[in-house]
Amino acid sequence: MTYSMSRASLPAFRAALQALSANLDKGEAFAVAKKIDPAVLLQTRLAPDMFPLTRQVQIACDLAKNGMARLAGVEPPKFEDNETTVAQLKDRVARTLAFVGGLDAAAIDGSAEKDIVFPMGGTNRGKMKGADYLAFFVTPNVYFHATAAYAILRHCGVEVGKRDFLGEMPMTMI
Repeated sequence: MTYSMSRASLPAFRAALQALSANLDKGEAFAVAKKIDPAVLLQTRLAPDMFPLTRQVQIACDLAKNGMARLAGVEPPKFEDNETTVAQLKDRVARTLAFVGGLDAAAIDGSAEKDIVFPMGGTNRGKMKGADYLAFFVTPNVYFHATAAYAILRHCGVEVGKRDFLGEMPMTMI
């Protein structure tokens, strides 16, 4: 199997987002068991200047969806940032997975040397070659926000560990 931009990103983002969804399930089960409103977890943040769990999930999804769409040369779907429940966040993850899973791998692979222009907050824009955009912007940002979501859940007492963060890996045990 040839290693390519699509091979380096699509399975990894699928695993990260599926793990994020499973960790949301664990968070909800924890809240129910402890008789805590799950909305409390969704609004928890690690520091006053950090985004809460809900926003971390939204951003992780948006980075995967929008980043991969830019590489594939297609318009991504627009998602409202209005989730208030675990079920709604899981639906956003599922819609992201469905969209990203339907992208043309060849188009992604063909974007390595194309200029990708992307928003950098406010009216600022960044520009990178496709391969650099994937390696130095999209991938670390997806993992940053997935990690922040995981850390918020762990901080709240949800019993998640490294395997929960890593999710399903294409590995054979020998």
